[in-house]
Amino acid sequence: MVRLARKLMIEQLDKKLAQFTELKKIEVPLGGWINAVRTTLNMSLAQLGRRLKMTSVGAKGIEDREKDGSITLKKLIEAGRALDLDFVYGFLPKESSIEKMIEKRAEQVAREIVMRTSHNMKLEEQENSEERLKQAIKDRVDMLKREVPKHLWD
Repeated sequence: MVRLARKLMIEQLDKKLAQFTELKKIEVPLGGWINAVRTTLNMSLAQLGRRLKMTSVGAKGIEDREKDGSITLKKLIEAGRALDLDFVYGFLPKESSIEKMIEKRAEQVAREIVMRTSHNMKLEEQENSEERLKQAIKDRVDMLKREVPKHLWD
């Protein structure tokens, strides 16, 4: 039951994250999104500041913090509201999906485990064939993908 629930969670999250895939292609404007929207709307820093209930210097500070990556989500949401925009954020797996991310990590861990065991067996003159090692790695990958144990991320 737990495995089925985990599989469903992975599928549902992958489906949600897939909607962000196209966004990965979009480059953040050089001065940041807040600055790009504000200047496109021909809105001054003083006007943005008033909408944010702060000075133009404060509004400039928000733009600067977005540009250098030190802004908070709360401030991005506030700036979005002031510009009549919805703020959206999310994560994209570096692999094509969460499932692929798990599979890649499972392969790494499985290889380490099997090769460590194989090394010990070799020292005891009980070395396995290359074919047997490949099958052992595949079996271990399948098990790790099914169970997704916490130690997978150590």
